[in-house]
Amino acid sequence: MTLLRFAPSPTGRLHLGGLRMALLNHLHARKTGGKWILRIEDTDNTRFIPEAVEDIRGALEWAGLDYDYGPGKSGPHEPYFQSQRLDLYHHYAKKLLDSGHAYRCFCSPDQLTEIREKLARQGSNATYDKRCLYLTDEEVARRVRAGNTGVIRLNDSNLPSRPATTDIVFGPLRDAHRSLATDPVLLKTDHFPTYHLASVVDDHEMGITHVLRGEEWITSLPLHLDLYACLGIEPPQFAHVPILINPDGSKMSKRNNDVQVTDYIQKGWEPQAVLNWLSLAGWGVHHDVDEPAFDAPDSTTLMTMNEMIQQFDLTRITHHRQSLDSAKLEFLNKRHLIGVWSSPEGRQSLAVRLQPTIVKGFPTSECTTIPYIQQVIQAMNGRLTNILDVPRHGPFFFVDPDLTSDEAQRMSGPPIADVMNVLGLLRTLQRLKIAIALEKM
Repeated sequence: MTLLRFAPSPTGRLHLGGLRMALLNHLHARKTGGKWILRIEDTDNTRFIPEAVEDIRGALEWAGLDYDYGPGKSGPHEPYFQSQRLDLYHHYAKKLLDSGHAYRCFCSPDQLTEIREKLARQGSNATYDKRCLYLTDEEVARRVRAGNTGVIRLNDSNLPSRPATTDIVFGPLRDAHRSLATDPVLLKTDHFPTYHLASVVDDHEMGITHVLRGEEWITSLPLHLDLYACLGIEPPQFAHVPILINPDGSKMSKRNNDVQVTDYIQKGWEPQAVLNWLSLAGWGVHHDVDEPAFDAPDSTTLMTMNEMIQQFDLTRITHHRQSLDSAKLEFLNKRHLIGVWSSPEGRQSLAVRLQPTIVKGFPTSECTTIPYIQQVIQAMNGRLTNILDVPRHGPFFFVDPDLTSDEAQRMSGPPIADVMNVLGLLRTLQRLKIAIALEKM
């Protein structure tokens, strides 16, 4: 069975890039009849934000991306927080130490800085001189007994042979070992693992068959495959997805308020429209001129979740980074919204979502009931691009014109007065029309 994992770090609110990655995991799992796990990678104590976990879960729930196992959903791969799996990482680190594929390093931060600078002056690409690799077993044991803090490093001079690096999206990859740090750290001084060790151990222990993650990790793929080879375990298949970028070409970041999922929730966008928008970013391309022709969806094709699942193909993901066009979201959102309000059940669900906003925006209005809001939605129908267009463009549905205001009083003369009277009459007629419609429901 296909088993995937979405493994965000709880260092801030989930952003659109993270939601897109969760969506791609969901699509591939459902297309192949598999399942996917939500795993929280909380091994960086310096950046951990406790409320971020609930934000991630809330964003996935809003989007309708139901993970099969994870926080709140018991399963055979518990626990789903890496901070609760430290014993596993220590076990595998010891296996690497015992096999000679890893060693303890006791160099201080100042020593490491001095070593890097010296190597750079010598024109070396190395980032560490491996001095702790040559400590005797007795010296290592003595330092451990004395409580000396240290890390565990991979011994990259003692790596087993393995197959060439390949990726589902990018295909065969050139060896990128030279871009890696010398003898990368696997276990830190606080006894927490680095991403490299933790992800390899958890993906193996959880039985992950496919790893979908951002392209920023593609340079680490050789290291991860080395770890699998050193441990003598079979790696999963990897698919690295080009990241989303801002229109100016900069990388999307969870620190940017305009790309957080909660912003799209608060601004009233339809979850299906957002998923539709994200799924089509960089999807449906040819990588091989010899491939048979196929009908790829364009970037504004209206798609349901079932249609996305049926048509999704990892090998059709572009090799290029993508920016998101907000105009396309508006177009898709309007069409998804039409599909929702076209049924009584859909209008009711929209009215339920909208009611708190209406009550807050018009606290003295008597026209804030669910049935009334449903009728307003129906009256505005195709003119809605976003559900919040209802209070934004139709405030007259919820308040009477104030003919006693200073602005109204400054308007003088029979023509203005006649206009104001007509507006008041039209408002009364509109309310009467809606009241009659409500009685017929």
